[in-house]
Amino acid sequence: MEQFVIQSRTSLCRKREGGVEKALKQDIIAFYHGDYQGGGNWRVPSTIENLICTFKNDITTYPQQTLNNAINKLTQILKVDLPEILRLSGKQNLRVCVIPRSKRENSYRCNQLYLRATIQLVTQQLNGFIDGTHDIIRHTDTATTHLARSGHGGAGELPYVGITKDTCNISDDVIGQDILLIDDLYTKTVNIDEDCIQALLDKGARSVIFYSIGKTLSSF
Repeated sequence: MEQFVIQSRTSLCRKREGGVEKALKQDIIAFYHGDYQGGGNWRVPSTIENLICTFKNDITTYPQQTLNNAINKLTQILKVDLPEILRLSGKQNLRVCVIPRSKRENSYRCNQLYLRATIQLVTQQLNGFIDGTHDIIRHTDTATTHLARSGHGGAGELPYVGITKDTCNISDDVIGQDILLIDDLYTKTVNIDEDCIQALLDKGARSVIFYSIGKTLSSF
């Protein structure tokens, strides 16, 4: 696991009404498990790219055994990384929230939501963590960013400042809480994660730490 900082000054994102502004108003301490190199690595078993692609389960539909293997691998990763994040944070506990997928909640099959389900299961098994994995629920479609370049991003808009508030319900349970926000992949300049962090802070979260399974090499 590696640590980095999501910097407010580099979080420039388009505004829906035109122009750009910062998606994030403060720097955020962040962690990631491994480098994401992209390319054809998603076809290579045991890579971060393959793990993330398997959980998305949209480009290729995977058999249940492959999905189970991914669940087991992510479980092992989280059981090591999350307690270390808690230790480094100096907090007594962290409420675990998850970046929702790009489309509305009820548009996904159950086997396309295993990432969140795995995070929830591990959270419930570890001391010092509170299950907030359903605190952020998408009610309106947004463009699927990892498919947008190929023209298959589907309905909804690409990231803009405030898109999380416009397309998600955020539970009042985050108010006054120290949040650990988890996503599968962090890529600098996409600004989905930055916007969601700011939405949690605006909702009243006391603090937010970010963690992703992968981090694209281009985002250093």
